[in-house]
Amino acid sequence: MLRLIDVDTYYGPSQVLNKVSLEVNKGEIVCLLGANSAGKTTTMKTIFGLVHPRKGSVVFEEHPIEHKLPGDIVRLGMALVPEARRIFPRMTVLENLEMGAFIRDNRREIQEDIEHVCQIFPRIRERLKQVAGTMSGGEQQML
Repeated sequence: MLRLIDVDTYYGPSQVLNKVSLEVNKGEIVCLLGANSAGKTTTMKTIFGLVHPRKGSVVFEEHPIEHKLPGDIVRLGMALVPEARRIFPRMTVLENLEMGAFIRDNRREIQEDIEHVCQIFPRIRERLKQVAGTMSGGEQQML
């Protein structure tokens, strides 16, 4: 499903990733661990097109994505949930969820996905009409 093959990523002249290889198959959960400055964030930024590798490949569902823009990667069905709570604080929880589907056209599928999120996080269903910025930190992280 997702493969990094001998990826080298740089910031200017400084090499951050050196021949990083990783494979994540469908249904697997993988945790990326390491000390500060080990390259965890750069690995994620490389996967999601926020920085591009100088060498190596990033493949998602057999599509090479190492030179794609982040929006194109989202359209393939992969998204990054940052550690920080980046929500639209003045919008409702439902509006925030809908913003997450801004590139999609099929309203029925969007509603099905929102329902799926509500099944996984029942607290979100209780908060759909609430202004997102008034939720607790943990609830905002769920969102």
